[in-house]
Amino acid sequence: MAPYETFYSERIKAVQDRQKSYADTRRKDFEFEVEKKVFLNVAPIKGVLRFGKKGKLRPRYIGSFEILDRVGNVGYRLALQPELSAIHNVFHKSMIIKYMNDHDHVVNYQSLEVQKDLSYEGITN
Repeated sequence: MAPYETFYSERIKAVQDRQKSYADTRRKDFEFEVEKKVFLNVAPIKGVLRFGKKGKLRPRYIGSFEILDRVGNVGYRLALQPELSAIHNVFHKSMIIKYMNDHDHVVNYQSLEVQKDLSYEGITN
């Protein structure tokens, strides 16, 4: 090997190591437990299925779905609803996010009484 070849290979190795350190700070090693609830990311499936809305109004995540089992190192089988039977039920772990149970985002479906002037009294907590 010529001396300039080792110089360049060392420089390339240094640049690769630096880029790897940048990428590793953003990477998260995560796993999901079986029978836990998750949301399914539908943003990468653009143009394939619309899930009810088109364009900017389409949802980014749908769910919550229960994890049935783990398939390999990075795949998870989800219990999908019958409306989504056209979709294969195994997804990469990067396409699902953890469902966090939050009682504040649950919608209260109590009936409202609308007056003749089309106004109503809101329910306050």
